[in-house]
Amino acid sequence: MITTDKTAKEIFFDVMANPQRVPFGFGKKAVLVNVDPQKAYTRTDLFKTAYEHDPNQMNYVMDLVKRFRQLQWPVVWTHVAFMENADDAGIWGTRTDTPDSLQNIKFGSERAEFDDRLDIDRANEPVYTKRMPSAFFETPLQSLLVWHQVDTVIITGGSTSGCIRATAVESLSRGYRTIVPEECVADKHESYHYANLTDLHLKYADVMQVADVKAWLDQKIAE
Repeated sequence: MITTDKTAKEIFFDVMANPQRVPFGFGKKAVLVNVDPQKAYTRTDLFKTAYEHDPNQMNYVMDLVKRFRQLQWPVVWTHVAFMENADDAGIWGTRTDTPDSLQNIKFGSERAEFDDRLDIDRANEPVYTKRMPSAFFETPLQSLLVWHQVDTVIITGGSTSGCIRATAVESLSRGYRTIVPEECVADKHESYHYANLTDLHLKYADVMQVADVKAWLDQKIAE
């Protein structure tokens, strides 16, 4: 095991400055999967469970959404919500039981609502309720990707160390090129955030600047 006195943030920027892996790269067609951009996790002024890395995160997400709509490529939204008795949270909902606990994000509650800064086209963009970390787990996401014949999954949302990581690992496991725009994901603490971005970049995904993702989409729009 390598030891170091560097912070997780310093290690991340070292890795990004000195590429150690050939990137997976973009394919021919992508899906945008926006993982749990809901008030429980985005409204730091309302909920202790919320977090923010880049204050422009929601704007960057919408920048991507608008490009996907121009391309008529699929945009997916997920959020977490549970039944009143939380049976659908399973073992995940047993560690604590406070108003801030995961299993107490109830259907119809403010914590389950999407961030007001987002513009969701519910008539044309699927909204999936997920009850476990990965956006693929027990949702129709895989079927949607097969139908749209996509080969690339671009993931935004939170948390980096939780549902973003789980979705990215499963995306790669299912054979998709996986992209995580750095400014479009967030976590509760920068150590978790940067440690997981480093690990994702080295193993499971291409972590890149959102500007580079937008540039690729703009090129596709121009074709």
